Amino acid sequence: MAVSVQIPAPLRPLAGGAAEVRLEAATVREVVNELQARHAGFRERLLDESGRLKAYVRVFVNQDDVRSLDNEATPLRDGDVVAIVPAIAGGCCCCPVRPPSGPPSTVEPTMSH
Repeated sequence: MAVSVQIPAPLRPLAGGAAEVRLEAATVREVVNELQARHAGFRERLLDESGRLKAYVRVFVNQDDVRSLDNEATPLRDGDVVAIVPAIAGGCCCCPVRPPSGPPSTVEPTMSH
């Protein structure tokens, strides 16, 4: 099945900067496998050690969260749109943690009365 996969900004460097890729996959697991085959690094950012989607990564098929479907085994049809959405609260799941660069900010927050 030919599907479109929407790549979030933090993962685009792995996909050569592409915001969307088309690939052949019959399940969400096959999407991850194909992304990994084409662009190393996807599997470790999307799946845990047991091969399940990491808790802070959401995958949608045509706007339906795969967690409410069959998770990684969710079947795909020709023309489906698969969106990978990393959680934004508490940081990004897909980027390595880097210490801040440059001098610390000297701007202090102000309070309104």
